[in-house]
Amino acid sequence: MNYDSSMKLYYIFIFIFCFISSNAYSNEYAVNTESGLVFGYIKNNLIHWDDIPYAKPPIGDLRWRAPLKLESSAYLNTINPQENNFCVQEPSGLGGSDGDSFFSGSEDCLYLDIKRTEKIDKELLPVMFWIHGGGNTSGLKDLYDFSTMVKKHNVLVVSINYRLGPFGWFTHPSIQNLQSGLDKTSNFGTLDIIAALEWVQSNISLFGGDPSNVTIFGESAGGHNVLSLLVAKQAKGLFHKAISQSGYTTTYSKKDAYKQINESSTSEHTSWNIVNKIIKDKSLDFIQEDNNIEVRGLLKSLTTEEFFKYYSERPSYENLTILTADEIVIPEIGLTEALSQKEYVNHVPTIAGSNKDEVKLWLASAKYFVDLDYSFFGSIFGVPKVVLNDKDAFNLFNSYRSRAWKIRGVDDPLRSLYIAGNKDLYAYRYDWDDHRRFIIADFKELIGAAHATEIPLLTGNNKLVGDYGFLIYPRGPSKRFTSKNMMQFWTDFAKNGKPGFSTNGLEWKKYNGLKNASSNYMILDKRKELKMQSDNFSFSSLIHDLYKENVLTDLEKCVVLLQMLTYVGDDLYDEYVDEYPGDCSREKSEQFLKDNASFIDY
Repeated sequence: MNYDSSMKLYYIFIFIFCFISSNAYSNEYAVNTESGLVFGYIKNNLIHWDDIPYAKPPIGDLRWRAPLKLESSAYLNTINPQENNFCVQEPSGLGGSDGDSFFSGSEDCLYLDIKRTEKIDKELLPVMFWIHGGGNTSGLKDLYDFSTMVKKHNVLVVSINYRLGPFGWFTHPSIQNLQSGLDKTSNFGTLDIIAALEWVQSNISLFGGDPSNVTIFGESAGGHNVLSLLVAKQAKGLFHKAISQSGYTTTYSKKDAYKQINESSTSEHTSWNIVNKIIKDKSLDFIQEDNNIEVRGLLKSLTTEEFFKYYSERPSYENLTILTADEIVIPEIGLTEALSQKEYVNHVPTIAGSNKDEVKLWLASAKYFVDLDYSFFGSIFGVPKVVLNDKDAFNLFNSYRSRAWKIRGVDDPLRSLYIAGNKDLYAYRYDWDDHRRFIIADFKELIGAAHATEIPLLTGNNKLVGDYGFLIYPRGPSKRFTSKNMMQFWTDFAKNGKPGFSTNGLEWKKYNGLKNASSNYMILDKRKELKMQSDNFSFSSLIHDLYKENVLTDLEKCVVLLQMLTYVGDDLYDEYVDEYPGDCSREKSEQFLKDNASFIDY
């Protein structure tokens, strides 16, 4: 029997097996991709294709290598959705995996899901490609359900997993110095996303999607990754529009990425820390740090759990995974600067925005601001009342840091793109905060329009926040109006490159990138508050206003200054600290944060 005959029999067997195994799956929705056969099923009047592999599993010697293309017919998605196929991470609750251990997930995690309407038209659908958030350290595709958006607006949505943490971003001479080509990068997770986009270009038309109309969109680290794809030369031509939600622009220089512990203010983030801990713990002092071959062999030989244990011992969540300007994927000049250079930028229509209260959720977890009242009069059936110690200070910390985030994640990137020649730019600020108020907690006060709180309105469901989402997000006309408009804006943009008009006729105007001009921002909020407005300020103006505050102590002001100038972007402290009229010590501010460890440094 020749090869072609064998393959025909193989596919016949697969079809029969699927038909017998499950009524939910149907060979009507089986798609023969370039890498094998995948099976779809109908749920809630949508076609779902789950857990499709888009690259070879990056395991064994493929750890810390660029993703490789799947071989034809080598991998198939199974009848039943796969378990534990998300990328290795620490369980982190909201926005990440569940679990009580330091470790969850698998290195075999390069999978994607596809959703589209049940009705198959001859016209190919706009493709919306979702990149999840989680600081590039946690998160998974399965936490996000865009079924409502797909059903109401007839788009096709692709959601992906990509390598996270030290498996996705890792710099050490034992890896880079012994590898060549794309394998020399530090940004393996970025290359995963690009590989998924390449898979979409090659295969998505088979699922009814238009490969010439792909919109990438993501939130937090997902927004950060969207911005990085705008300057990654490997991503050119793979997408046609971009949406960054609460993204940020932090990148390492190649020099800093290779520095060892204590050699720079950012060195605790580097991979050197992990490698040195492994060598010391295993009493392998005979391995010289500059003996790359031996160190590489050691790192490749460790099991996933063995290696990740050392990473999980990092001091706190602020040690986020950071992209490296390695000149292979990210230009050497760094993300922010590269966005302003015409020769680097993928010129596509772009939306960028942030939330009015980006950091409230993290501040509300800090004991410095919040107490739990377990008293008879404060608690209800043992559930404590959440009490703000200093409401004014809490709100000021939030206001300054959230506006700094807007500068980093919206103003700077859009202005840079404008300078590079892109005039198809749109900006927003998400303000909706009509959360529930209870005796034990005022979610409007504690959370407001916090980081990621826009996602349930964009998706039309509370899957991200779990079973108790209804306690935070009340049903009603306010939420419905904002949700309906966000979906309308996002999908209109995916279809036409313009967010268009709100349901009540308000046009979303283009961003004006001139430094001293009025920059048009769409304020996403309930009906009475939905509007276009100017939202201009700078680090210099924020610093001036901060100094004049009479609510915060001098030390608190210095802490806010440090956080504004060092978080979610390149370290600008030395550049701006002299503009602050007061006397601030970086060391004292950092000590304050160490003494109040419940501050989440993000």
